[in-house]
Parts: sequence; C-alpha cells; structure tokens
Amino acid sequence: MTSKSQSVLKIRLPVWRARLLVTLMFMGFMALAARALYCQSVNKDFLQAEAEKRYARTTKLIATRGLITDRNGEALAISTAVETVTANPGQINLESIAPEKLIKLSELLDLKLDYIKRRLIQKKTFVYLKRQISPNVAREVMALKVPGISLQTEYKRYYPNGEATAHLVGFTSRDQKGQEGLEYSYQNTLAGKSGSRRINRNAKNQIIEEVGTISAAENGTELSLSIDRNLQYVAFSEAKNAAIEHEAKSASVVVLDTLTGEILALANWPSYNPNNRSSFTPKLLRNRAIIDQFEPGSTLKPFTVAAALEGKFVKPNTLIDIEDGRFRIGRRTINDTHPKESLLTVTDIIQRSSNVGTAKISLMMKPKDLWEVLSHSGFGQLPTSRFPGEVRGSLRSADNWKTIEQATISYGHGVSVSLLQLARAYTIFAREGMLVPVTFEKRMQKVEGSRVISSTTSRSVLAMLETVTQEGGTGTKAAIPGYRVAGKTGTAHKLVRGQYARDKYRSSFVGLAPVSNPRLIVAVVVDEPSGGKHYGGDVAAPVFRKVMEEALTTLGIDPDDFVIEQEAKRQILQGPV
Repeated sequence: MTSKSQSVLKIRLPVWRARLLVTLMFMGFMALAARALYCQSVNKDFLQAEAEKRYARTTKLIATRGLITDRNGEALAISTAVETVTANPGQINLESIAPEKLIKLSELLDLKLDYIKRRLIQKKTFVYLKRQISPNVAREVMALKVPGISLQTEYKRYYPNGEATAHLVGFTSRDQKGQEGLEYSYQNTLAGKSGSRRINRNAKNQIIEEVGTISAAENGTELSLSIDRNLQYVAFSEAKNAAIEHEAKSASVVVLDTLTGEILALANWPSYNPNNRSSFTPKLLRNRAIIDQFEPGSTLKPFTVAAALEGKFVKPNTLIDIEDGRFRIGRRTINDTHPKESLLTVTDIIQRSSNVGTAKISLMMKPKDLWEVLSHSGFGQLPTSRFPGEVRGSLRSADNWKTIEQATISYGHGVSVSLLQLARAYTIFAREGMLVPVTFEKRMQKVEGSRVISSTTSRSVLAMLETVTQEGGTGTKAAIPGYRVAGKTGTAHKLVRGQYARDKYRSSFVGLAPVSNPRLIVAVVVDEPSGGKHYGGDVAAPVFRKVMEEALTTLGIDPDDFVIEQEAKRQILQGPV
C-alpha cells in the first residue's frame, strides 16, 4: 500500500458533519414513523376507501322480470338467464395477450377483432363486449383466461308463441324494459326492483370474495292475462289465412267474453317474431286491431236501428220505402248494393243491409238521438283497455251535422273506429243494453256495464241480427251448425287522400253466439281484399265462423239446439205446473 493511499484512508469527517448526518437520518426515521402512525390511525378510513375503490365493487342484483301467462297459466313471456361478457380495460395490456386468444375471442363473440381492441383500450373500468350470449359460448370465452375479462349474469325475454302473440304481448329492450304491447303498459308490475351486493376482485378482475348483500332484489309480479293461448293461435292463423287467400294488406280478429269483458284473443296479420329483432319494422309492429282506425260501414247499422227503436220512431216490422235502392239527398245519391225492393221492414233492412233504408230511418230522428246512442256505445271514446296507443276513433258532435252527414253516418261512413271499439260496442246487444268494460287481465267474474239502450231494444236488434246469418241475409257464411248466430256484415270503400277509392275496400263482420244466451263476440276486419271478393259476407264472415266455432268449444258452451232440447225434457219431467 502506497503512502498516498494510506493518507486517504486516514481522512475523517469533521465532527459537525457526522452529527448532521446522524441528525438527518434520525429525522428521516421519525418522518417514516409519523407517516406510518398517520396512515394507520388518522387517515385509516381514507386509505381503506381508496383500496376498496381498486378491489371492492358494488354490483347490481338483477330482479327477474315477472312471467306473463294466459288465463290457463301457459307462458306467453318468460325470462331466461344468459351471460354477458364484460371487461375492465384498466387491467388489460393488449401487448401481453397472445394474438391467437384475441382472434378466438372475436370468433366466439362474432365481433370484429378491431372492435374488440378498441373496446379494450378505453380509459374505463367497465365495458360491455357482448351481451346475452349462450352458456356454452360463455364457458369457451372464460376458458381463454384473458385477464380483465369476466361474465355477468343477465336475463333475456323469450316469447314461446312467437308471432301469434307478438302484437299483444310486445317485447322488452335488452335491459328488460317494456318497449311495446302489454310488456310496456305493465312495466311497473313486471319489472320488479333490483338489489345490490359488495364483492372484492383481484388484479385480474376475478371475484375473490363476496362481502355480502346490501339490498335484496325484488322479482317482478306475474301477469295473468285474459287471453286463451290456443284460441289466440286460431285467431292468428285464420287472420293470416284470410289475408293470404284474399290477397289483402292485413287482417285482424278480436274475441270478447261478453260476461266478463275479457279479451280472449286479439290477433293481426302481418306480424313479427319478437325473438328476432332483425324482423322489427314499424309497419309490422302496429297492433292494427287497437291502433288502426277505419270506417265501420254496415256494421254500424244496428246502432242506428237501436236509436230509432229506443226513440219509438220505428218498430221491427215498420215498412220503409227504399225507392228501388236509390235515395237522393240534395246532390247526393245513396245506393243499395244488394237486391232491391220497394218496401222493406226494419228487420229486412238489417238482414239485407240496405243503405237507403238505414238512411231513411236515421232521418226520422234528431241528430242528437243517433249521436247519443253511438257515443254511449263507445264510439269516439277510448276503450280503456290499458293497451298503449289505443285510439278513440272519431265521432263528430251532432250540433253541426248536415242532413247528408246524418244519413251517411247511419250506415258507417263519416265515423271511424278501431276493431276493439267495434267489438266492445256490440256488447250492448249481448248484455241486454249494457256496455261492458274490456280488459286484458284475467277477470273470471261477471262485470256490470253502463246502460245504453233498454233490454227490450237490445233483444229486438239481436233478433234482427240473427236473420243476417239465415237464408236471405248477407252473412249466411257465418252460420254455425247447432248454434244460433247473430251478426252484421260490413263492406266500406277506403278513404284515400280524402276520397273514397272505387276499388279499395275494408271487409268486416261482427257477430255474437249463442243467441239464446250471448256469451261471445268475434269481430273480423280484412283490409283491401283483392282476390276477386270484397264483401264482408264473403271475406270476413268465414273467418268469424271458424274462430267462433273454436271459441264456443274452448269455453264448453252448449249448442242452442241442445239447450232447447234439455229445457223441453225438463218441462216434460216436471209436468204441468
């Protein structure tokens, strides 16, 4: 060792420097101790909160949406558990993920690779990658073990009856919120209330601990409808068949229980598949039976006659001169379509659907007399069925009716209705003059209505309507063997840009059965039949017959002939009183 090296080793720090160094080291240790004490006591809650922000989560406990069933408990809308793929981009480093895993992920989720990459580099702690996938796909996704990707259980709405009940039940969004139909109008009942729970996740976004439930989820309430699923399918099938056979734009059917006011079936064609969102278009989503308005044509004539009977202007056998089917009012001429005669009774006028006869009967009254019966029968009023978008139709105040207006309104022109409105109005002929409130909810008990006409008038009109389905009437194709059937045909020119189109029609039929104790109403409308037939008796009446036959069987209603026979036997057994 050289002398120079020895001299360097012998150098010592000055005393003041050594003391300064020791002091600084001591102060450093004291600062660390103070910080530790501060963190463990004074600022403990803050630090714990910050830690929880990184590893603790509050997650939603999703409430199961209430089941929708038909009157017999058959499911019309159910919620099934599905998986949703989520990610925490803050915990993901794309460069560290094997490219083949990202490619496989894009294939499983049916998403473009670039889209997945864009989602995973966002400055967020939560993003959706793909919602509502099958359990099998979900398992394959998790098998890839991509850090930061996890699953979340959700519920998807499924509609077992597809397009047959689509317009009625409607559908929900992916977040289980009602968008159309009864799913929408009963949203608060069906939705339930979500809960929440606390969980801890690790750095890979995996759940490592369930801390506990904060609030429990409250599942939605089951909704039991008045609809009969089998009858609904028949109504839908017959509407579809009629539209196809007659090359029509659309067809609708409504079935009412006159005792309870329950809507047993309501169907439209064309329809859509609520399980396939790609089929959704505004045109297909329209529930035509409730939101479409049309001129009812001759199906309104019974109400005109009812008003005249009620005011004692006519009797069922009163003779009316129909002037060989041509009646002039000012510059307008009202014509009859069916075979013409000079004199017809009021009953004949209904049976043969005479426009001239109905117009002449209406002009015996004051405008207000007719308006009151129409208004109190629900025309121009909301049916209050709770279905979203239901229409009130149109019925102008009688104060400003001109003579020609009063005449044309009497046979269904110049007034508009929905098919549900029209079906409901006919309850006054089934229930002894009472207008019955309608419902989509299962009711199962007789309801009282509001009086519109007397029971005597109601029975008289019902008897007239029965002649429509008998020989000589316009609705013979609505007749059902063994049952007494009453009803009215309707054939109305369509309004196109304010003018009646000569070659465009709406064909309709509204009927009741059995006449001995009317229990059911079936209303049918076919829009723009173009297959060579357009009269309501040819186009709509056969649909009525098929649907009514099924409805009578479904409810187990005995034929009128059987009832009469049983009553005769009872009287024979009892003997003379």
